[in-house]
Amino acid sequence: SKFAIETDYKLGDMVATRVAYGKALVKLGEVNDRMIVLDGDVKNSTFTEFFFERFPERSLECYIAEQNMVGMAVGLQTQGFDVFLATFACFLTRAFDQIRMASYSRANLKVAGSHGGTSIGQDGPSQMGLEDIAMFRSIFNSIVLYPCDAVSSEKLTCLTANYRGISYIRTTRPKTPVIYDNDEEFHIGGSKVLKSSDDDVATVVAAGITVHEALKAYQILREEGVKIRVIDCYSIKPLDEETLRRAYLETRHIITVEDHYAQGGLGEAVASLGLKPRILAVRKMPHSGMPEELMAEQGIDADGIIREVRKVMDKRQIR
Repeated sequence: SKFAIETDYKLGDMVATRVAYGKALVKLGEVNDRMIVLDGDVKNSTFTEFFFERFPERSLECYIAEQNMVGMAVGLQTQGFDVFLATFACFLTRAFDQIRMASYSRANLKVAGSHGGTSIGQDGPSQMGLEDIAMFRSIFNSIVLYPCDAVSSEKLTCLTANYRGISYIRTTRPKTPVIYDNDEEFHIGGSKVLKSSDDDVATVVAAGITVHEALKAYQILREEGVKIRVIDCYSIKPLDEETLRRAYLETRHIITVEDHYAQGGLGEAVASLGLKPRILAVRKMPHSGMPEELMAEQGIDADGIIREVRKVMDKRQIR
C-alpha cells in the first residue's frame, strides 16, 4: 500500500526541514502500525522525538551506538517492520559497514541524517555531515533525497516510506522558508524548475539549504537584468536527467551548489551526465561560526553563486 501525506504550511513560514521530518513520522505512524523509529540519542535534534512522544511503544532509543542501531534496524525489518532511523548525518559515517551490508541483505531501511553541511554553524566541523551524500550515493539500490523546505521534507519522507531498499533523506539544522504549496507533488528521480526564462545565461542546480541561496541570487541578478534558471534537485539519486539535460541544452552552462564536499556530491552526480558543471561546494577546512559566514567562506551562498554566474557571462561575452 502507498502512503500519502498532507501538509499544512503557509508560504514563507520559517520551518526547519528536520522539524517537518519529525511531523511526517507521526503522520505515517498514525496510518502504519508496523512502523518503528530508532534514534541515536539525538531525538530532540532530529525531531524523531515527536514520534517517540506519540508512539513510545514503537520507538527505540539506541544511544550513541550507530553501528548497533543499523544492525537492530536490519533485524527489525526482517520481521516485517517498516524501520526509520535517524541521527546526525556525520555520525552515520561510523555505520557505513552496517549500511553497506544491509544493502546486500536487501534490507528495507529509511535513514535520515540531520545537520547536513556547514550551515549547522557553531557546532563546528566534527558535527557537520559533509560526506553523507557521497556515502549513500555509493550504496547499491539506494535513493538520496534532500528537501529544502517543510513541504518537500514531509513529502520526501513519505516517498522513503513507499520505497523498498536503502533510502536516505538529508535534513538541515537552520529554519528555512516554505517555498512550496501544500499540494505540490514530489517523485523519486524528480526535480523542480523554480525559475526559468528563454533568456537564462546559466542554470543553477541546488539542493537543500542552497536552494534558498540560489533564489536570493536570482532576485539580485534579476534586478540587474540578468536571468538565471534555478532548479531544486531534491532527488540526488536518481537524478532528473531529462530536466538537467534540457537545462544544459537551453542555457549551455550548469552551476551546481551544495553544502557538502565536492567529492561524491551533487556536482559530481550532475557531472556524471556529461554536463560539465561548475561545481560550488565545500572545499576549505570548515570551522565553527555563524551559518551565513561559513557558507560565504565556502562560496556556496548567494554571493558565491553570483560570482560564478559573472564568470560564465564573461566567458559568453554577455554584458
